[in-house]
Amino acid sequence: MSSSVSPLAPKTVPDMPVIAGVRLATAEAGIRYKNRTDVLLAVMDKGTAVAGVFTRSKCPSAPVEWCRAKLKGGKARALVVNSGNANAFTGKTGRSSTALTAKIAAKAVGCSEGEIFLASTGVIGEPLDATKFDGVLGPLAETAEPGDYLAAAKAIMTTDTFPKVATATVKLGKAKVTINGMAKGAGMIAPDMATMLSFIFTDAPIAPAALQALLKSGVEDTFNAVTIDGDTSTSDTLLAFATGAAAEHGAPKISRASDPRLKAFVKAFNQVLANLSEQVARDGEGARKLVEITVEGAKTKASARKIAMSIANSPLVKTAIAGEDANWGRVVMAVGKAGEPADRDKLSISFNGIRVAKSGARDPDYDEAQVSEAMKAPEIAIKVSLGLGKGRDRVLTCDLTKEYVAINGDYRS
Repeated sequence: MSSSVSPLAPKTVPDMPVIAGVRLATAEAGIRYKNRTDVLLAVMDKGTAVAGVFTRSKCPSAPVEWCRAKLKGGKARALVVNSGNANAFTGKTGRSSTALTAKIAAKAVGCSEGEIFLASTGVIGEPLDATKFDGVLGPLAETAEPGDYLAAAKAIMTTDTFPKVATATVKLGKAKVTINGMAKGAGMIAPDMATMLSFIFTDAPIAPAALQALLKSGVEDTFNAVTIDGDTSTSDTLLAFATGAAAEHGAPKISRASDPRLKAFVKAFNQVLANLSEQVARDGEGARKLVEITVEGAKTKASARKIAMSIANSPLVKTAIAGEDANWGRVVMAVGKAGEPADRDKLSISFNGIRVAKSGARDPDYDEAQVSEAMKAPEIAIKVSLGLGKGRDRVLTCDLTKEYVAINGDYRS
């Protein structure tokens, strides 16, 4: 956790309303950090539905494996998250740690171990001493209260410079329902699910299968459209919990994601995901520029996504942006290496609305002074027009600075 906040951090933090059926508490367990909270316990009412999406890494963490297995039950009573240690690449010791953590949490909350969900973030390859949860989770379960999402978000930070929270309210039937979310993530961020940890809570009465479908769809153009450094984590976990408490106030019980009554809810749900994923991009390790890359005129949306990611993950593009250099040649390079249909002589490129290249060559109206001034902005929009079709997509990234190297050069030591 950095002592200096990213210059791209949101200027305001939303007031996070209470969600019926969810209680939160944090503690200092001394897992890696000193004098800061590093454990979050969220306790949910009986009957809470759960859905999740996880990293596609072939080397997933022990908590990811645990959650995948327990997700089949569809119900959750508690979530335990720790920062400082990812409990990844820890073999049998890691699996034993997850089992012991779940056992301690289940006893504290009064539920089965199958209703406990776990997430860990931090150093990879170091054993996690789960005994540190003993004596912590019991008191947390007793003191957990509906409320402080900001404190919860702070407890799960690692190299993050600010806690990430978002909220939305919407009508479902006759009732007002709330969606609250939190996330952590600043490095080792590349899409293949939702690259970081994120947790969404709502009081809407949505069945597990419907919630799973909403979550899987929602991540595609939000968390799966963000990259910081092209590295997919072993620990990526996005869990959604629906307590159903709003049913008491007239919210209809939803069993299908296609239910037309969900239209406004889905929009609000996706807005929360989009807000959190943008905050992750804004907090990229060492970032000084938020970068939006739009590719249009591709053969397909999928093709546009691959090209946009090729640009977003290029160290040469990202360092040029850090140096406030509108180096369209590097963008051309990234388009060409993506392996997707492209025609050099139809290619056009713009930076912050200023076209710098047209029809495969430098724009005849190019003005170096004008573009250089535009590149000083904290938010940079790169648009690439391929002229081949109707495919379009957008991804978020950030620049690559010396601070990124400094942060990751001594992260474990």
